[in-house]
This record gives sequence, structure tokens and C-alpha cells, in this order.
Amino acid sequence: MKNGRIAIPSNAEGGLDGQRSGHFGHCDAFTIIDVKDGQIDKVEVVANQEHAQGGCLVPVKFLESLKVNALVVGGIGMRPLVGFNDVGIDVYFDNAEPMVKPVVEALIEGKLQIIQQQQTCGGSGGCSH
Repeated sequence: MKNGRIAIPSNAEGGLDGQRSGHFGHCDAFTIIDVKDGQIDKVEVVANQEHAQGGCLVPVKFLESLKVNALVVGGIGMRPLVGFNDVGIDVYFDNAEPMVKPVVEALIEGKLQIIQQQQTCGGSGGCSH
């Protein structure tokens, strides 16, 4: 990824040196990273939104409003995955790296793959995180 805006579900206060959340819908915050010319340009942390009104699609609409175009998850359900696909946010899969910065670097370097429907929680393969 040369240019774009990445969201990483994060625990506690998030940030580049923060720990990732295993499942996007239950994260405390999203670490938002702007990438410019293949380099980390800007980092901000935003609190996750409540699921009460709108269910699993609340984070979809929230990240769309922040102009995110890539999300890296260790787990996600089918409904929000379809929602992200519908609004043009690419969802990548990594369930091995626990920290935010190495995941961002892997995405920038093109090492992560788009998540497949069979990798979703509740899909045919169960939850992959």
C-alpha cells in the first residue's frame, strides 16, 4: 500500500506501539494510520462506537465516515465484512501479530491478504482468530 488510510482494531489506548484487538467489533479503539508514499505519515486513535443502534454495521459506517480504505482484522463476522465490502473498505487478515505497528508495516509492504468469507466468524470455517 503506497497511499491510504488504515484502521487497526486496538486494545486500551491504541497507537502504533499499542496492542491489537483480536476481533474488530469488540475493540476499545481504532488506531488510524495515514500512509503517504509508502510511509507512515500520521497516526490518531479514535474510540470504538457503541453497537446498540445499528448492531455490527455501526463500525462500518463509523470507519467509512473517517475515510478509511483498509482495515486489518484477526476476526470478523460475515455481516460486517459484507458491509465493509459494500462501502469500499478492503479488509485484510492477520491473526498472528499482536502489536499494531508490525501489522501496519506488513500491510504497507503488501504482505497481507484480503480476508476470505470462509475465514469469518460464524462462516463455514468458524472463527479464525
